[in-house]
Amino acid sequence: MALCCLYWYTNITMPETDRAEVRLGKQGRLVIPSALREALSIGPGDRLVARVVDGRLVLEPRERVWETVRGRFATVPGEPSPVDELIAERRTEARQEESG
Repeated sequence: MALCCLYWYTNITMPETDRAEVRLGKQGRLVIPSALREALSIGPGDRLVARVVDGRLVLEPRERVWETVRGRFATVPGEPSPVDELIAERRTEARQEESG
């Protein structure tokens, strides 16, 4: 699919540095053009996470994926600590023994 058709289809407009047509090479290898690597601040040896979203291939730097996950779970309340539960039980038992 030509780039112009792709952008019409997805209704996305992107700066020239954020798009490129690439071709899948032998053994399924894909070369990410330098302009895209620079836009993502990635280089040789960097790890990317690949996933399929709505029939599209999405590549993201691994560290950015971790940042997203950490952000989503930053406000999730943690489970009560078994130690804290045991201490609370012992204090309740101690109060009951003192009063009874």
